Amino acid sequence: MTIVVFVKNTAQVTSRRCFSSHLKGLSRTGESLSSRWPHISSSPPATWSSWTTGLRFMSQGTASRSSAGGRSCRRGALALSGAAAVTAAAAFTGFLANINHLQRAEMATLVPRAVEEEQEEGDILARCRGFMSPPVTDVEVLQRRKGEMCTRMEMLIMETQAEFCKALEAVDGGTFKVDRWERKEGGGGISCVMQDGKVFEKAGVNVSVVFGNLTEEAAKQMRSRGKVLKGKDGKLPFCAMGVSSVIHPKNPHIPTVHFNYRYFEIEEEDGSKQWWFGGGTDLTPVYVNKEDAFHFHNTLKEACDKHHSQYYADFKKWCDRYFYVRHRGETRGIGGIFFDDLDGPSQEEAFGFVKSCARTVVPCYLPIVHKHLRDPFTAEEKDWQQVRRGRYVEFNLVYDRGVKFGLATPGSRIESILMSLPLTARWEYMHEPALGTREAEMLEVLRNPKEWL
Repeated sequence: MTIVVFVKNTAQVTSRRCFSSHLKGLSRTGESLSSRWPHISSSPPATWSSWTTGLRFMSQGTASRSSAGGRSCRRGALALSGAAAVTAAAAFTGFLANINHLQRAEMATLVPRAVEEEQEEGDILARCRGFMSPPVTDVEVLQRRKGEMCTRMEMLIMETQAEFCKALEAVDGGTFKVDRWERKEGGGGISCVMQDGKVFEKAGVNVSVVFGNLTEEAAKQMRSRGKVLKGKDGKLPFCAMGVSSVIHPKNPHIPTVHFNYRYFEIEEEDGSKQWWFGGGTDLTPVYVNKEDAFHFHNTLKEACDKHHSQYYADFKKWCDRYFYVRHRGETRGIGGIFFDDLDGPSQEEAFGFVKSCARTVVPCYLPIVHKHLRDPFTAEEKDWQQVRRGRYVEFNLVYDRGVKFGLATPGSRIESILMSLPLTARWEYMHEPALGTREAEMLEVLRNPKEWL
């Protein structure tokens, strides 16, 4: 059960609502797609937070830095349960009036879940109405195959795309261009891109659902990771789908964020299927901000801990190893989580974990965006952002597995694959920041990854 607490100024109002009912009747004017697919154009309430079985406020100010308060104080969490929580909420009016930027931003940007747990296997068409576009697979086909993992995953990635796009539109004031494309070999995708907005220089959120026969080059890449693939007559039928996003803000004090969650299924010669999930979320700031890093990593850890106490630690290390620019000797950013080839402990449990991770993309990033919206910056800070973007490009083109797979797959949408690249970047010969500067501090973190929690 999820209870949403809206907090505006000093008043608290408790409300229960699900995302699907919240969307009813809302539509975007000037939308070129059919009116069957309404979009939210209004901004969220000024300040609101999520309350699950209690009351939780996060503070990155004095409480998070105090050692006397113990673990719960450092994590900035205050939990109350039962009827006492409702009574106690009013007592924290003074506390609410003094919370810092990140806390207020977190409460301003947490959104209701796209679908309540008990409704996730509900009517496909009703759920599709909240998407940025009709899904890649025909709705009637999805209805017939509602219980299959391919259908459930496609619905999840469509919901993730819609939720994130609408949150970004609310803070930027701009509108995503919705670009549907088809792959003649099978499947297609939906690319949502916003360029030259007020806040985001380039923001892209892509969904792809493709199928056909795996190429030998793609199969070779998978076998190099230990996959045993047995095709029939040299063919390996596959289905792959995922949602991916990269956001490049204009302000150098707002970090770049990336996430990707995907599902892969291969049918072998005997009719059996191999399947696995992959994905992750990571942050690439231009300058070190410990409060932002704590909030981002702690949000991911809370999602991981719902499924296994070791997931965050393992997948954080994997992320630091994966997003590593070897020829520079530095990580791409301050990490997050990353995993691949996840095929256990069961398909249902693996899907549940991926679902929890996908639902962190708004609450782990949008509070940071709100916190830094009005931060001033200098020309020198903008130049440093451009240099760091150059490193981002180097990783994506040289090392990123998804880019390499996409470029090796016939009929792939090149524009969508390279959507992750920024509009602008910079490469300076032999660039090295001066000792003692904030730029040097950032480079030190990238060369020696930290534990942020």
